[in-house]
Parts: sequence; C-alpha cells; structure tokens
Amino acid sequence: MSTVLNLSRVSFVRDERVILAPITWQVHEHERWLVLGANGSGKTTLLRIAAMYEHPSTGRVRVLGEELGHTDVRELRRRVGYLSAALAGQLRPELRSLDVVMTAKYAALEPWWHRYTPADETQAQAALERMGVGWTAQRSLCTLSSGEQQRVLLARTLMNEPGIILLDEPSARLDLGGREQLVRALGELTLDPAAPPLVLVTHHLDEVPPGITHVLMLRDGEVVAKGPIGRHLTARRVSECFGMALQLERRPDGRLSAWLAPAPAAARDRS
Repeated sequence: MSTVLNLSRVSFVRDERVILAPITWQVHEHERWLVLGANGSGKTTLLRIAAMYEHPSTGRVRVLGEELGHTDVRELRRRVGYLSAALAGQLRPELRSLDVVMTAKYAALEPWWHRYTPADETQAQAALERMGVGWTAQRSLCTLSSGEQQRVLLARTLMNEPGIILLDEPSARLDLGGREQLVRALGELTLDPAAPPLVLVTHHLDEVPPGITHVLMLRDGEVVAKGPIGRHLTARRVSECFGMALQLERRPDGRLSAWLAPAPAAARDRS
C-alpha cells in the first residue's frame, strides 16, 4: 500500500514547552486512524502539522508524496480534506451551505475569491447529499443546527475527492442527537472501501464510528500505542493513555464505551 501521510521524527516545541516529542507515524491507503488522548496530549497539534497549518520544530512531513518545506502548501491543501473548530470558526455564518462546501475547491473561505462553474456546484451538492444534508444547500450556515453544520463541514472535506481526510474533534460542539447523526455519517464514510484514508482525533471513545482500523494514542505528547486497533486498543492501553484505571467495551454494533473502573474494596473501605 502506498503511504499518504509520513511523519518522521516530528516534534513541536512552543515557548520552551515540548508539546510533541519526536513521533514517527505513517498512514497508508485504505486505513482509517483514530488519534486518541486527553486534552493537552498533542492531538490537535499533530493534526495541524499533518494538515500543513503548522510547521514542526524537528522532523520531516510528507503528505500525498509532497514534502512540507519543499512544496506549495496552498496547492497541496486542496488535496486534503480538513475539518477543525478553528477552520470552521473562520467561515462566515451567512454563507450558504453550498458555498461552504464549494470553496473547499481552492481551500478558500469566501466564494468571491475565485470563480466557480456549474460543475463545481453539482459536485458540492453531491457532497452535501452524501452527508444527508443536501436540503441545506441554499440555507445559511447560521440557520442550521450544530449537528447539521458539522455534516455540512464534513461534506466540505469531500469536495475535491481528497487524498486524505483529517478530522479534529468534529463532534466537540454537538448535543447527543447531533453527535449520533455525525457518528452515523462518519460510519458510512469509514466503512466505504472507495473513501480516502481518514484520521479522526477525539478524546471520547463513544464518538468513534465503526470502520476505524488503526489507533495512535498520545499522552503528554508521547506515543502510548500505535497500530491496528484490534491489537492496541485495550483497557490497559487506554488506562495508560488517560492516566487512570478504565474499563473498555466494544458493543455489538461496533461502537466503543469506556468508564472508570470501580475502586478495589479495600480502597473503598479506607475512604
């Protein structure tokens, strides 16, 4: 399988604080990765480096065969489907959903920055339909529920038939209903063999859709575990990742649940 994302000994230091220790990580075709860790573990920084919105302090980054520092990132970003709260916050709330999706063609934030064709509109509409929000095309983003907005933004990642999709906590702002709708849409994407490789960042295991094949666990900027999810996503590793004793269950529908393990009887008696 070809490598679509290759981080070699990548680290990130800001104000003398090590946010990411040297990390080597590869994503190949047909893989769907979960990046798991507590707040402050370095997940978002790692994804921003992968999306070429941040430069590492050390190491090499190759995305879709191009090396960061030796390529035009403005062009390369068009081949990467990227969703983050920071990017979503830059989009004007009055934009039509169709324009939100269509502007991804040029990795732009406003439709008047470039010219678009009827074929572009058709492609944007198809991406909205795929995420189950085709009816929102002419609606302003600000008139939609938070769950609908996130599915529009997920549709935006599909606009250019990307070589890789990078999702940074896409369900962070959602209520239970919106989260479940988004997880369902992500499940359809991760289970589609024709879909591009995908990386999902979260700290909630119950938000992980079926179809994820690999996991990268981070704690304080360092790798706790990395590899096929069936081998590495265990209660012991998850407990190490979050620094507390956790129990882990995979439900019949493929979804995951984790909760704090009961304290031993002796510890309860002492309390």
